[in-house]
Amino acid sequence: MIRQQPNLVVMAGGASSRMKKSLRDASISPEIAAAAAKVHKALIPLGKSKRPLIARLLTHAQKAGYTRVYLIVAEHDTAFQQWWKQLPATDPLKKLQLYFAFQNTPNNREKPLGTADALFQAMLQYPQLQQSSFTVCNGDNLYGIDSLQQLLAPRSAPNALIAYDREGLQYPAARIAQFALLQMDAQGFLKGIVEKPKLETLENFRDAEGKLRVSMNIFSLQGDLLFSYFRDCPIDPVRQEKELPQALRNYIQEQPKTVRCFPQYAHLPDLTSAADVSSFA
Repeated sequence: MIRQQPNLVVMAGGASSRMKKSLRDASISPEIAAAAAKVHKALIPLGKSKRPLIARLLTHAQKAGYTRVYLIVAEHDTAFQQWWKQLPATDPLKKLQLYFAFQNTPNNREKPLGTADALFQAMLQYPQLQQSSFTVCNGDNLYGIDSLQQLLAPRSAPNALIAYDREGLQYPAARIAQFALLQMDAQGFLKGIVEKPKLETLENFRDAEGKLRVSMNIFSLQGDLLFSYFRDCPIDPVRQEKELPQALRNYIQEQPKTVRCFPQYAHLPDLTSAADVSSFA
């Protein structure tokens, strides 16, 4: 059995552009709208506690057993650093070892180069990640404690991901249709990740239980096995970015049966648009 290390890499960079574009149409307070217009969506004060999503996510990770967090932010970020600095010393999150990694934007681009590039840059800045296992996830999804624990538990496969049951995600059908579907073999190993499959092909993606499994971008990975795939990931011709799913697709083509899929029936709160703010108590 392979024992996973308590490293969590959170991809929190990005401009939150979809969130900001949706502010006019959302039924949220002027105070929250003003905050959402200024800060990254993971830092918006949520619910009665005003605790932002990044704090809630790190709390879940801490309860799941993670002790080291690498937070990937934009190259000129100060907001996340200021948030962390201003947390009271008595806050339980301060027991975490938190490190900031910065995703630089190439001189010939206005936006960063994608999630595979974000991980590549983080692994350059923290070489220990090139030789260890880590869980990686988005910074705008509130992953459950059980999902985070599952990826930290010992297992036989070097890599893994959470395969969410599409029926458990409490989103409108049109939104779920935008998610990537997973292809799994009979033993539960990842065979492929397909972005926005056509409706007429959906039946081809059902697993042994007849379920459609969705990737919500939470993976457990071995750094020494994946580093070169992040580095060499091709640029997507449409999005013009180096995407983590593509790096993983390239990896399993050469190394099949090395990524275990763990089924999960659960809803996953996120902050894609301003309308999502009200879903957090």
